[in-house]
Amino acid sequence: MATTPQLDLSEPTYKEGRRLPHAPEQPTPVPQIVEALRSVPALEGLTDEEYTWIATHGTEVVGEDGTLLFEEGEPANTLEFILTGEIQVRRRRGGSVSLFIGRAGQMTGKLPFSRMKTYGGEGYSVGSIWSLRIHESLFPELLAAIPSMGQRSVSILLDRVREFTRMEQQTEKLQALGKLAANLAHELNNPASAAQRSAASLFTELGEYGKHKYRLGELGLDQPTCNAYMNWVNQTRLGLGDSPIQPVESGSLQLADREDAISAWLEQHHVPDPWKIAPSLAETTIGVDQLQELADMSSPELLPLAVSAFASALRVERMAETVLNSTVRIFDLISAIKDYSYMDQAPIQEVDIAQSLENTLAMFNARLRGIAVEVNFDRAMPTLRAYGSELNQVWTALIENAIDAIDRNPVVSPDAPRGTLRLTTHLAGQYALVEVADSGPGISDALKSRIFEPFFTTKPVGQGLGLGLDTVQRIVGKHFGYVTVDTSIPNTTCFQVRLPLDQAEAF
Repeated sequence: MATTPQLDLSEPTYKEGRRLPHAPEQPTPVPQIVEALRSVPALEGLTDEEYTWIATHGTEVVGEDGTLLFEEGEPANTLEFILTGEIQVRRRRGGSVSLFIGRAGQMTGKLPFSRMKTYGGEGYSVGSIWSLRIHESLFPELLAAIPSMGQRSVSILLDRVREFTRMEQQTEKLQALGKLAANLAHELNNPASAAQRSAASLFTELGEYGKHKYRLGELGLDQPTCNAYMNWVNQTRLGLGDSPIQPVESGSLQLADREDAISAWLEQHHVPDPWKIAPSLAETTIGVDQLQELADMSSPELLPLAVSAFASALRVERMAETVLNSTVRIFDLISAIKDYSYMDQAPIQEVDIAQSLENTLAMFNARLRGIAVEVNFDRAMPTLRAYGSELNQVWTALIENAIDAIDRNPVVSPDAPRGTLRLTTHLAGQYALVEVADSGPGISDALKSRIFEPFFTTKPVGQGLGLGLDTVQRIVGKHFGYVTVDTSIPNTTCFQVRLPLDQAEAF
């Protein structure tokens, strides 16, 4: 059997603890190789002479389970027929998901007419492997000896592109779903934790409040004193409004000064536990003058109990309000995710673009901290008949790219915004125009022409597959619109999505 001099597979060797492929100890007889090649569907219909040509010009490769067949980034220069065994290809930073699985009977590797330069992942054998390799230097001779190999190779290349694109798009969707789930979990955790803490403290505080009310009852107050006390409570609550928390317009220093003043007043009037009561009162608009009004109408025995009971009531109401606000926030988040995903709705809906963008922004609340968000929505813009969930994928990809760009800005100061995200909607003739702009470092002219290419990305390895903008372009095109990028303003990148208003014939 003839061998190709370009392939050095003489002795079994190891690399990074893995065995490398090698030639079998005894070459396999040509008739046996031909019989194995007949099990390759891509070669079905070849003549005996053509099968024999492949068997005599190929190089046999064998390996045990776990053999390292090729590495990511290694030059790809051989056509491979897998005769027995299986090959799995994974990216080093791609987790445990296989990028490609080659099984016995497949024609794979670099094919004639392929522009493949390097391997896109690390390939290793699962079980024992036996394959036949033909070096690319023999491709002209291969096509001359077997003319049908050209058509066979092109057919496999087309299938490979479709399958590889499908897998990469699925991986992109899984990554986007993981980010969305992480953002949503973070947003739900805050109100859920606040509600849990307040509910747990509420039991203890209700007990304290009950004790204060019981001790007030033990005093046996006369009717005029009771009326005066209730009038003070009612007037004070009237000043607080609907919420027990009505903080003054001040910073932390002024709030601390109020707390110190109230605490000093409580100590002066011999009210127990001033450290516990003062913070509750300082967070409201109640002042020392109002407390003094209560002191003027109360006896020394009544004042400590009256202040403690009032402060305890405020704490109870504050905890109950926190539970209420937290559950409302959770409900709003659930409503937003239902609207975002168009759950329980038909595939095509009448989409309010502004509401769609707001629902998408809600999914990024956790990542938008420290970023100035400016929105300018034309609320009078008519709704669009569209695939709502797919349009949300467009907004998600564009907003996420904008956030990633802003995150690359240098930090000026901890208190200053890292950058600005601007969302705009308005009519442009017979089109709805949506603009997503960021104040990131921008896109260079050299890269501007490539950003919509599939698998092209400027993000670090493992942080992007380069399918986000390709997906955007595909979905927008599905709606008979188009997407462009404007980088004419320094340090500003603006993606513009135009969608036709009249889509009666679109679907």
